[in-house]
Amino acid sequence: MMTFTVEKEIAGRLLSIEAGKVARQAAGAVTVRYGDTVVLATVVTAEPREGLDFFPLYVDYREKTSAAGKFPGGFFKREGRPTTKETLTMRMIDRPVRPLFPDGYREEVQVQILVLSADQENDPDLLGMIGASACLSISDIPFDGPIGAVRLGFVDNEMVSNPTHSQLESSELDMVISGGIDSVNMIELESQEVSEEKVAQAVLQGHEVIKQIVEMQAELVGQCGKSKKEVTPVFSEDLLVMVRDKVADRLREAKTIAEKAKRNEGVEALRAELVKELAPEDVVGPYQASQVSAAFSKVEEEVVRRLILAGVRLDGRGPEDIREITCEVSVLPRTHGSALFSRGQTQALTSVTLGTPSDEQKVDGLVEEYTKKFMLHYMMPPFAVGEVRPIRGPSRRDIGHGVLAEKSLSPVLPAVEQFPYTIRVTSDILESNGSSSMATVCGATLALMDAGVPVKDPVAGISIGLVRGEGRDVLLTDILGEEDHFGDMDFKVAGTQNGITGIQLDLKIGGLSHDLIVAALGCAKTARLAILREMLATIGAPRPVISQHAPRILMVKIDPEKIGKVIGPAGKTIKKIQADYGVGIDIEDDGTVTISGMDSVAAEKAKETIQAMTAEAQVGRIYDGRVMSVKDFGAFVEILPGQDGLCHISELDDSYVAQVSDVCKMGDSMRVKVIAVDDQGRIKLSRKAAMREEQSSQ
Repeated sequence: MMTFTVEKEIAGRLLSIEAGKVARQAAGAVTVRYGDTVVLATVVTAEPREGLDFFPLYVDYREKTSAAGKFPGGFFKREGRPTTKETLTMRMIDRPVRPLFPDGYREEVQVQILVLSADQENDPDLLGMIGASACLSISDIPFDGPIGAVRLGFVDNEMVSNPTHSQLESSELDMVISGGIDSVNMIELESQEVSEEKVAQAVLQGHEVIKQIVEMQAELVGQCGKSKKEVTPVFSEDLLVMVRDKVADRLREAKTIAEKAKRNEGVEALRAELVKELAPEDVVGPYQASQVSAAFSKVEEEVVRRLILAGVRLDGRGPEDIREITCEVSVLPRTHGSALFSRGQTQALTSVTLGTPSDEQKVDGLVEEYTKKFMLHYMMPPFAVGEVRPIRGPSRRDIGHGVLAEKSLSPVLPAVEQFPYTIRVTSDILESNGSSSMATVCGATLALMDAGVPVKDPVAGISIGLVRGEGRDVLLTDILGEEDHFGDMDFKVAGTQNGITGIQLDLKIGGLSHDLIVAALGCAKTARLAILREMLATIGAPRPVISQHAPRILMVKIDPEKIGKVIGPAGKTIKKIQADYGVGIDIEDDGTVTISGMDSVAAEKAKETIQAMTAEAQVGRIYDGRVMSVKDFGAFVEILPGQDGLCHISELDDSYVAQVSDVCKMGDSMRVKVIAVDDQGRIKLSRKAAMREEQSSQ
């Protein structure tokens, strides 16, 4: 057994890629190690299915909890369906590798990444990206790689390559980029309103690291790489020329119809006519229907791209024009906040639900379990694009778009101390023709403001497209679905007036130059500010009060040592408070008590009860007490719930007291002053001191 290994120090840690030792029946397999994090990346292929008109690439990434020495949560104690983190990583790996397969390649390709060891400091998602590229590069599968990947953070005013989990906690940005030697082909970013200049700086620094990782993989290919397969074209050049001659001019006319539905009807009628002519049913001829349809799609792409390069967009707009925007808020009567955001034929209906700490989401994985107070869930039903398809759970796309919007909005949400609610935003896409994820960002911002969430700044998002040809690049603001499908780029950028909060870059070409990235960021900023003006014309600031249908939440801090007193034996005390006032109570280990209920007056009374139960007796303060017991030497008086002190017989009155019962009996109310608290917490009280102080103040 011969093994092949390449190693290099990257950002102060050794990165190694090894092939030939494991998973030798796969078309390509590597293990990638960085620190004590190790992943296995494999790729296999299958013969193409007959009539397939797309490239069937499947990327699967799984984090086995055994990698971190943990048991899976839940009843079954084994991994189940992919977590959100795993799904997002699958998408992040798919996006940069998919454009690097040749046009017309139809073999089924499955890339699978397994996390075998996790040190909880170096995120395995990055190694999964590198491993996917490496196993494809050494295999016989046609792949125009390799590519590298790097994560950037900004910690202590310094750009850091491949920051650890602990460093990311204090970083202004979390950015992953990938690319080849000459260009970048994927960006994913979550940041705290950083400038376009800082993003560009991060891309430059990250690309230098990417080059080193690409060189490592090239060395590995030189050691053990296989010869690449030849790709059989789906259709011949002769067929393409014939289809072009027959329909190109008519397609150009159809593609200039402004209305999407009519435009699509015209195009599909042409397709059906051509297939019927060149590949009629029940007739054996030189061409198959699937080949004719594929050639038609290629000509359709050529027509759309030439129109755009000539300055003609499908709906008649200029390159920098944004479609008409309309915004509405408070569109749903019983939600805590709602909005309807429309941009051309893209429409997002968003709603906000405000909840209590008990509504927080628990997240378990390779790192320590944590909770989330903000969730954004995106769904695009089939009617949004006029289609019929099975309705199941959220797709990878739904999950990815929702998390992109969630990351873009998280930096502007208020601190827990300012706004203790758990927040859930739902986005239902009612109509889609380009960048529904960015419409979700805009709609969610409006709904949050409508709900009275004190966001620091409103967030808007826009998608910038690209068509490359005839020796030049044309950037398109606010791309349509067809411009995304037939174009070369979908560059989604979200942010406030002050800076960027989220980016997701998808490419269909090999990569972008740094200058083109800077230009696209500039177009996105101009468009973002224009959209923000439209949004703020609808609702200028968050509403001063939350919805009457949302729970009221109060917070109070108590001594952690007194948590048990509030809870009581077997929860008896806290259950009684909840029942008496109709509230919910959550207590954290640090002594933070959250009281929630629909009745604000009752919630306030519950808060006062808890404060009284946990209050400390203050020396020099006068309390309304209640006599709990009478002894020969004095009376025990309760001054706070569960706290009493001794008022000695000598402290009952200025005059001589022969018997305690001459002054008070059990159950009497008594004004007393705390005159001392000893080291053991015993409280000494005085009735006569209280009387003197109150008389002197009259």
